[in-house]
Amino acid sequence: MANSNFAIPIFILAALLLPASTIAISQAPFIVAHKKASLTRLKSGSDRIAVSIDIYNQGSATAYDVTLIDDNWSSDVFGIVAGNTSVSWERLDAGVVLSHSFELEAKTKTVFYSPPAVVKYRIPTKSTFQEAFSTPILPLEILADRPPVKKLDWAKKLLQKYGSLVSVVLIVVLFVYLVGSPSSSAKGSKKKR
Repeated sequence: MANSNFAIPIFILAALLLPASTIAISQAPFIVAHKKASLTRLKSGSDRIAVSIDIYNQGSATAYDVTLIDDNWSSDVFGIVAGNTSVSWERLDAGVVLSHSFELEAKTKTVFYSPPAVVKYRIPTKSTFQEAFSTPILPLEILADRPPVKKLDWAKKLLQKYGSLVSVVLIVVLFVYLVGSPSSSAKGSKKKR
């Protein structure tokens, strides 16, 4: 009989603590980082890589002491042209987006696999820094031999993009022309009368 009385308060206590722990978890920042890189071939025979990283706080609380670190770009392969690979912000409020970009110039021909960038941030309820990782980027073929651009590629792209629209417009115009113009048999029957 003593065990049954003891089991009821534990069940009630667990039932009360479960929603409280769920509310505590939902009152935290949730960091999502998206990393993008675009490769541009310069006329001088070098490649420039423009890297941009967007950091989203999808949670319901503010993240503090936010630091972005993307130092995986080897100095043997890349030189920094503009910006920094690391940056810090004081805070990232809920629902806000922070963006950072930098530009690199390639020094050697290679295929480069860049690991994700690291975002470190602090939550007031925890003493240790939290980490989030960005999305990785596809391998970059730096200073790769690219096939020459064909002269009629622009026409092919234009036809692929607008071909169906042009054909529909031509069919409608032809239909309107056929319906709107008098037929030759109707003109001939008027002359005979």
